[in-house]
Amino acid sequence: MNRQPNAPKRDWVRVKPGERSATAMAERPEHDDQKLLTLLQSAKREVQGLRLIHLHMSLLKDKSQLDNISIKRAMQETADQSAYLQIFSLSNDDVIILYKGIKFSLISEVCSKIEKLMLARTVMMKRNPYGEDSLYSIMELSLNFVNVIRFIEGLARESSADSVKAETKPPITLEELGKIERAVQMFDLSPFMLNQPVVNIQTGDATHYEYFELYIAIKALEERLSPSYDITANKWLFSYFTANLDNSVLKALNYGVDFLRGRRIGLNLNLSTVMSSAFVKFDERLTADLRGNVILEINKADLVENIDTYKEVVDFASSKGYKICIDGLNDFWVTHMDLEYMACDYAKIFWTDEMDQMSDYEYKSFADKIQGQSNCRFILARCGSVSGLMFAEKAGIDLVQGRIVDNILRKGVLIRDAIKSAKMMHE
Repeated sequence: MNRQPNAPKRDWVRVKPGERSATAMAERPEHDDQKLLTLLQSAKREVQGLRLIHLHMSLLKDKSQLDNISIKRAMQETADQSAYLQIFSLSNDDVIILYKGIKFSLISEVCSKIEKLMLARTVMMKRNPYGEDSLYSIMELSLNFVNVIRFIEGLARESSADSVKAETKPPITLEELGKIERAVQMFDLSPFMLNQPVVNIQTGDATHYEYFELYIAIKALEERLSPSYDITANKWLFSYFTANLDNSVLKALNYGVDFLRGRRIGLNLNLSTVMSSAFVKFDERLTADLRGNVILEINKADLVENIDTYKEVVDFASSKGYKICIDGLNDFWVTHMDLEYMACDYAKIFWTDEMDQMSDYEYKSFADKIQGQSNCRFILARCGSVSGLMFAEKAGIDLVQGRIVDNILRKGVLIRDAIKSAKMMHE
């Protein structure tokens, strides 16, 4: 093989297994903040087709320099599929990956693998900046260009000491969870079982309740049974806990199903619960008419991680007459998820103030997707202010839910009239 005469020789450092060089131990990897910022600013007219993965490594309780190596190894699986792929390590420990030409399903699978690897070692201390209980976010760069630029510029203004603040309560332990589970079996859950209406804003002279979401007030239950620990901090233990809590809820509902007559309810259930013997017992007590009054609310994260089980649940629900709602979506997931293919009856979007800051292009993509669904109805949930209701009306979302909805109904006011009054004040 011909070698160029002036080619530099590669320096090799031999390291025994289990050892790391003193230099590698002492030095942190260089940060790519400015490099990424410069690249984005120079390519802002050519971002169409580029996607971005944001790995929220700064939210991990325990950090390791080996994490970036694990990420690069995992992403190598997609390298042959990509037209472009580049990884950037940021000063707050987050990792940004730009890519083009890779199937969304493959990227989701790799990101899920990275998340499981990291959360097997440590825990996330809080939700990510997009309000999701996930270590990763995947987005179309052209739809989020301004927000990404602002995020990177903001890193320069933040001190590393303030980038992440630890939660005051430690994550729940396996031993503590066992104590809670034993307590729940002998505990009256009824004070913690709440319901919140999903309301149609397009109805005329009377409030139309689409259905009532039945749910357990987890934080209230935590204060009662385990005030010293955060039940939600460990994703995997929390998922295990909610699966067992589902069974307790179904057991409580089995004592009487008359409450279903004349009203529709939504049940927050894990996919594994719907396919369990506990749900079969619940199902056996319902007539065909009553099954039509039950909406199975399935969280988006549960769906993504257990897509094969979701398909089984869809077939089961279709044969029995249950409705399905995909819960926990944001504007990105609405724009990119094929909800017609997912065969759901409802899709629940969590409202955030950032949705009001969408660019014209982002909003049009979002609104077009809302209008383009013929079999799925959208719910804008967690509306804490009238601005959320105004956004729902503007985007063509008929169904709303949240604290502001509850407050308006308590005053005996129609949601539609409250929106009209708010619009007049904003004019």
